[in-house]
Parts: sequence; C-alpha cells; structure tokens
Amino acid sequence: MEKAVFAAGCFWGVEAFFESIRGVEQTRVGYTGGHVEAPSYEQVKAGGTGHAEAIEVLYNPWKITYEELVNKFFECHDPTTINRQGIDVGTQYRSAIFFQDIEQKETACKIKLKQASNFEKEIVTEITPAKIFYEAEEYHQKYFKKNGSFACGI
Repeated sequence: MEKAVFAAGCFWGVEAFFESIRGVEQTRVGYTGGHVEAPSYEQVKAGGTGHAEAIEVLYNPWKITYEELVNKFFECHDPTTINRQGIDVGTQYRSAIFFQDIEQKETACKIKLKQASNFEKEIVTEITPAKIFYEAEEYHQKYFKKNGSFACGI
C-alpha cells in the first residue's frame, strides 16, 4: 500500500468520493498542514489552527497510480477557489496536496499544470510537504455511510 493525502473542502464528501475509486483500499479523514498539535474538530472548524480538513488514502499502486489519484482529486472539487468549497469557507477548506516524497511532489506539480487548461480560472491548489496527519474523531469517519446522506458540495 502507498499513501496519498488530499484536502478539497469538507472531508466527508472527499472521503466518499475516494472510497468509490478502484484501487483505493482504505481512507480516513483528519486534519493536517497546521501548527496545533492533535486538534479537535471544533478547533479546526473555528479556524486559526492552520489545519485543513483532509483525507488520507491508502491505495494499491498495482490497481491505481498516484498520477491517476491526483487527476481524480482535481475532478472532485473546484481547485480555483481560495479557502472555499461551496458554502464552506476558511483555510480549513483549502485545496491542497500533501506530498509524501519528491516523486509525489513532481507528479502533483505536473498534473496541476496539465489540469490548468480544464479551468477558466487559475488553480490555487497548494502542493506542500506532508505533515503529521491527525485522525478526526470517530463520528467523522465514513460519515455518509453512517448517516446515509450527502450534504456537502463534493
């Protein structure tokens, strides 16, 4: 298994989207990219922690490549809006790719450039080194499966 970490707005919808992709073996939602150790949902939601709502994806590279996952990432949200996805506003809802190594960084940069022609506005997705991924509270994991609804814009 290999790991990819993405932020694309409300993590409930992003998780549901990635779970449906062949080759994605496991997902978990959480917080990353900030400066507060082990933040709670309430802290992240309020802003000021620097963390983004994010998803950690464990995938089988024999079934799907990192490049394909990055392309899927650009399909699941609007990467041209700064700190916003739908009604969710704030740095915690930013578009970001948290790379694990230099190969992932190079792939993410290459795909971001290729994807630019698919959007009228400039892509604002951050491509940044992975930091500690803090798993979100249990009630956020597989939220749509548990609650049977889709409420966010992803």
